[in-house]
Amino acid sequence: MAKMATREAYGKALAKIGQENKNIVVLDADLSKSTKTADFKKVCPDRFINAGIAEGNMMSIAAGMSTCGKIPFASTFAMFAAGRAFEQIRNSICYPKLNVKVCATHAGLTVGEDGASHQAIEDLALMRSIPNMTVICPADDVETEATIKAIAEYNGPCYVRLGRSAVSTVNTDPNYKFEIGKAVTLREGKDATIIATGIMVEAALEAYNTLAEEGIKVEVINIHTIKPIDSEAIENAARKTGLIITAEEHNIIGGLGSAVCEVVAERRPVPVIRVGVKDTFGESGKPAELLKAYGLTAEEIVKAVKKGISLK
Repeated sequence: MAKMATREAYGKALAKIGQENKNIVVLDADLSKSTKTADFKKVCPDRFINAGIAEGNMMSIAAGMSTCGKIPFASTFAMFAAGRAFEQIRNSICYPKLNVKVCATHAGLTVGEDGASHQAIEDLALMRSIPNMTVICPADDVETEATIKAIAEYNGPCYVRLGRSAVSTVNTDPNYKFEIGKAVTLREGKDATIIATGIMVEAALEAYNTLAEEGIKVEVINIHTIKPIDSEAIENAARKTGLIITAEEHNIIGGLGSAVCEVVAERRPVPVIRVGVKDTFGESGKPAELLKAYGLTAEEIVKAVKKGISLK
């Protein structure tokens, strides 16, 4: 499988559509080389703004520009976007429902050596709690490009979660179609359903292969849109397999796992086991080592599936 960081794919997609749509403007908080918005700056320098290390102000500028018919993409690290600029995103962007795209890179544990202060494991929870906000967490480069194209055409606030480390391309189907709010079924099964988002989609597919060798057939669903979540797909999965395992590079509180549990509790109660960061801060280390240390692996998903089946 080819490997590319979703932030890299973001930069390439932004540069491409920026040349096609003259209303797109890009703002960055002095991190353009890291967020890859520098790719856009190279081809559209007159529509690129370095707002400096002032994330809240950047979001407010983006909000103002959107009222003039522009389509602002505001980028910085997830910790600074969702955390430091929360108030401006809430009050200046989402409350008036303005057409601003917040694209946050370096999310999750795979920021690696930067440690807990920079490892945003709460951003999905923060962003999906705001009314009017659409929240998307693409799994790979293909889905990232499709996401950026889709949100450029969508009228309203969006938060896109992107990563620092290279990930494998999991959407290899030439007929793959991205649609905001619609889950993608990657594998069929009857014994359990694994619902994953972001980098954990690859781990879910690895778990599928391991379980298949043992005669356990699981369904694998990629939910790239955390909000609005595909409630119908979740309800159908609950009815079909009677067991759901969620997998995310995020705190198990407030993110994908919580969103799935909310749907299941209201529509079709079945057991749900959440694989993710167990409500603790991260630490400095290499991405692969951190994923293993915090249980964000295919092996942990396999264990969760087997545990759930034993309880059925």
